[in-house]
Amino acid sequence: MLNKLASLKEEAVAAVVDCADLEQLQEIKIAYLGKKGTITTIAKMMGGLSAQERPKLGAALNQTKQTVEKAVGQRLMQLQAAGLTSRLAAETIDISLPGKSFVQGNQHILSRVVEEIEDIFLGMGYSIAEGPEVELDYYNFEALNLPPEHPARDMQDSFYFGESLLLRTQTSPVQVRTMEQLRPQLPVKVICPGRVYRRDDDATHSPMFHQVEGLLVDNDVSFADLKGTLLVFARRMFGEEREIRLRPSYFPFTEPSAEVDVSCFVCGGKGCRLCKGSGWIEILGSGMVHPKVLSASGYDPEQVNGFAFGMGVERVAMLKYAINDIRLLFDNDLRFISQF
Repeated sequence: MLNKLASLKEEAVAAVVDCADLEQLQEIKIAYLGKKGTITTIAKMMGGLSAQERPKLGAALNQTKQTVEKAVGQRLMQLQAAGLTSRLAAETIDISLPGKSFVQGNQHILSRVVEEIEDIFLGMGYSIAEGPEVELDYYNFEALNLPPEHPARDMQDSFYFGESLLLRTQTSPVQVRTMEQLRPQLPVKVICPGRVYRRDDDATHSPMFHQVEGLLVDNDVSFADLKGTLLVFARRMFGEEREIRLRPSYFPFTEPSAEVDVSCFVCGGKGCRLCKGSGWIEILGSGMVHPKVLSASGYDPEQVNGFAFGMGVERVAMLKYAINDIRLLFDNDLRFISQF
């Protein structure tokens, strides 16, 4: 039996040294040291030996097992090192090749403009108010002096979910909801940024766009307060040398109403392609809050008054950054977005 173990040890070590890869090494290890391996089988025969034979055979068996395990371990390290060397050789980096460029993200231009508008009005003491984008017809139209038969509803081709639910066409409903929540508190001084939706899609209109509307309700609010507020906004947004003008207009929720123009920031009012030779660019609509809107929100129009204004964020961005197609703002083309 001792001679058989010595022969087995030489045989196993030779097989380990000659193996070519890790898979073959594993097979050899199992053949000699596995549960049904040759050395393990001999170990199981130890119980049938006499007390005199067992110590000598046990010592020889342990030496054989240790020798084979050591040989397997050494060969395993050799094969792993050879595999790593081979893999590194195959994966050698050619440092003469051009490197990969990674596009760094940046804030979208619309987000930047919204934050800029918010910062301007926060600096004037306004708070930010938000409301639902899926709105009740009452808040979107009726509470803003637009009853069901009002012709001005046709100006806003809306997305309806049944008769009384729709995607809001403006952020004005937030003003109504805010007045309801705060009454009889004064002043009510908020801006309402958010997404709005209309059935419109061309180079200057989008079915989804962004608005920022403002509202101030208090005692003795005048049209002069409105003009002064909008002049501060225009100068901080488009340049301190800007001037504004107010043109009479009509909005159902304000009376009187006015379109607001800013002096052209390209030609300085002399006339150019951007301002179509007039020297002025329309930027927003405004007016004194209609008494019916105040009443619908629970305020007494005999005791308080206020002004409101609203602007399209996309229009402000397009004017400020000379963008000629609103769809560029939503195409997610990095070549365009990265310019800002």
